[in-house]
Amino acid sequence: MSDERRMEVLRAIVEDYVQTSEPVGSKALLDRHRLGVSAATVRNDMAALEDEGLIVAPHTSAGRIPTDAGYRLFVDNLSTIKPMSRGERSAISEFLLGAADLDDVLARTVRLLSSLTNQVAVVQYPSLTTSTVRHIELVPMGGGRLMVVLIVNSGRVEQRVITADEDLTTPAGEQLLGRVRATVNGTCVGLRLAEASAALRGTPEDAQPGDRAVLAQVVEALDGALAEERESRVMLAGTANLARRPGDFPLTLEPVLDALEQHVVLLKLLSTVGQDSDLVSVRIGHENPVAGLRSTSMVTSGYGQGSQLVGGLGVVGPTRMDYPTTMAYVRAVATYVSRILAE
Repeated sequence: MSDERRMEVLRAIVEDYVQTSEPVGSKALLDRHRLGVSAATVRNDMAALEDEGLIVAPHTSAGRIPTDAGYRLFVDNLSTIKPMSRGERSAISEFLLGAADLDDVLARTVRLLSSLTNQVAVVQYPSLTTSTVRHIELVPMGGGRLMVVLIVNSGRVEQRVITADEDLTTPAGEQLLGRVRATVNGTCVGLRLAEASAALRGTPEDAQPGDRAVLAQVVEALDGALAEERESRVMLAGTANLARRPGDFPLTLEPVLDALEQHVVLLKLLSTVGQDSDLVSVRIGHENPVAGLRSTSMVTSGYGQGSQLVGGLGVVGPTRMDYPTTMAYVRAVATYVSRILAE
């Protein structure tokens, strides 16, 4: 059996099984595909694929279904990711561009991915550790209370409230805040947060004596934003889609649902998507390190600005998945999210 024909038969089995959810036999392959060989040859090819662990008989019948290894070989041999139509690209762009803020962007992202793929969609909030400072605002709240607002390049906003020993709403207080605001922004805008925190630590010593206490508190608040990093935040949509395909989970959905509830687990998986937003990662079945997800496949990609990725997004669904189409949607949505965050 030639490798080329073996792949053609395997590809046909995967495509038919994904479409019908029924085990695929040699007669069905010949009826649906122009393989250009006899039924006996197809049966021999299927027997060889089964010996290699790429397909398996789910029960005593002539039909076969792909194994995790079969899906992996199929995905690895995709020459290109399925192109999207102009209408699909336009619809994705318009839906995401209507977002009001970062939370809205991510909420729209998971709703869109879930709707497009009929899978569970998940997106990681942008990481502070890989983000750069866009602006730091200081907002007096009266009674000596001051809100420190950190805005990073991904659009993420962190707020901390500190208490000063003086009223910062007076003219003298406003002048003090102006000097502190100029110091912190002049020191750290454009730097990654860890670099910004390091750069700010020495600034209180160089400040005017009357500014040092407030400046030190602001620096401490910014350090706290990094220390309390909430990268474990993820957003999901479409969990109900799993229940609509009970045949793909013949035993129980409980382990899958339990794994999806563990956001730290999802974060860990999304954090290993690689450093190229054009690349799509596919984990199939037992390739998933999380036991509860070994009956699923996970298709993910990173998003960010240029070569700097700040988070990951993707979908989780049964291994019986339309991989070419799902990969195309995941990559397209990641691309558009990256463009929005760059604006």
